[in-house]
Amino acid sequence: MTDPIADYLTRLRNAISAKHRIAEVPASNLKKEITKILFEKGYILNYKFVEDGPQGTIKVALKYDSVNKVSAIKKMERVSSPGMRKYTGYKDMPRVINGLGIAIISTSKGVMTNKEAADLKIGGEVLCYVY
Repeated sequence: MTDPIADYLTRLRNAISAKHRIAEVPASNLKKEITKILFEKGYILNYKFVEDGPQGTIKVALKYDSVNKVSAIKKMERVSSPGMRKYTGYKDMPRVINGLGIAIISTSKGVMTNKEAADLKIGGEVLCYVY
């Protein structure tokens, strides 16, 4: 696997399109941080880190609307890839759907959203857009 973040996003997208309640993803520190951000911003219902084997897994409880069964996540889009990294400064921070979505940024201070990075005036690698 050359791009674990793209694999993480694809597993979540596939689970959402199949209307699964829980998605299981191989764990890494970066994926754990992205999962925490998705939980804090209300895109997923809950998560659990399971330490089994050398790597461990992340169990993500997906969030759906109770009436229409529509997912809280409309789209997850990978921006930076191993072959084409995308970096941004704090002045050029991307706005996702005019501020309604989030961009997840990997900075020198850790993984955070575009709004948090702009408030701290630090740039970094744009990992993905979520809305």
